[in-house]
Amino acid sequence: MIDVPRELLAAFDSRLAEEGIPERLHRFYRKWFRFYLDFCHKYGRDSSSRESLPAFLEKLAEKKQPGNLRNQAAHAISIYHDGCSSELSAAPFSPAPKERNPRDENTRSPARDVETAPVHIEKRDPVGSDWGPAYAALKSEIAVRHYSPKTLKAYSSWVRQLQAFTKSKDPGSLNSDDVKAFLSFLAVERKVSASSQNQAFNALLFFFRHVLKAEFGEIKDVPRAKRKQYVPVVLSREEVDRVIGCLSPPYDLVVKLLYGCGLRLFEGIKLRVQDFNFDAMVLTVHDGKG
Repeated sequence: MIDVPRELLAAFDSRLAEEGIPERLHRFYRKWFRFYLDFCHKYGRDSSSRESLPAFLEKLAEKKQPGNLRNQAAHAISIYHDGCSSELSAAPFSPAPKERNPRDENTRSPARDVETAPVHIEKRDPVGSDWGPAYAALKSEIAVRHYSPKTLKAYSSWVRQLQAFTKSKDPGSLNSDDVKAFLSFLAVERKVSASSQNQAFNALLFFFRHVLKAEFGEIKDVPRAKRKQYVPVVLSREEVDRVIGCLSPPYDLVVKLLYGCGLRLFEGIKLRVQDFNFDAMVLTVHDGKG
């Protein structure tokens, strides 16, 4: 793996702090950052260009990285592109030095020397539009509606991924075709779960309506992952009878109340005689508070 200059890591850490990324997650974001730079170096891609991000995510998918980790990786690289990719021009990096083997001294080829030489990446003009005002507006719209910080974090992440997917296309020129292509990419290429697809859809719907003040349009023909039907595992009536038959009083009575009334365990424990109205055949169940 390549050695990343301290100056570049420091710039990336500063961006993480500015974005409000919890400190406990910094090491994971730095890991994705290093993996991304190593990927670009290995496959001859420009790490300062957003066009390299989709290929990096595809490589993670090939390596069977789960969707939540790929989302985290995309967020980390988007933060890098937004604030400190220009640091590459001032801080060239090189592959990590390997321990020299005396047996290889006489067999080393010129090509091998070229491969281990420091790699300088040219500084390129920034591509795309500035999305800073859009993120500020998104934060403001969410604050006005008193949504939770987790909602802001999730929505911002999906918007960043859309920005990377569209190569920082001007937000004002986004349309339903861009969203349709992005959602299809999530479903087909990244194979994200149904819940993640729905969250991405809701995030972009909010972004279009309340930030861009634009019509979302109809999103048809987008492949969607189907939610797996949840089938609870329960005991049969015969199995319940066998369990209760193995219990002695008064424990069997407690289990019969739990099963027959559908009570939670703490609700059954808190039952008192005054909770029973035998005349009206009513049982009063408390919520467990207090």
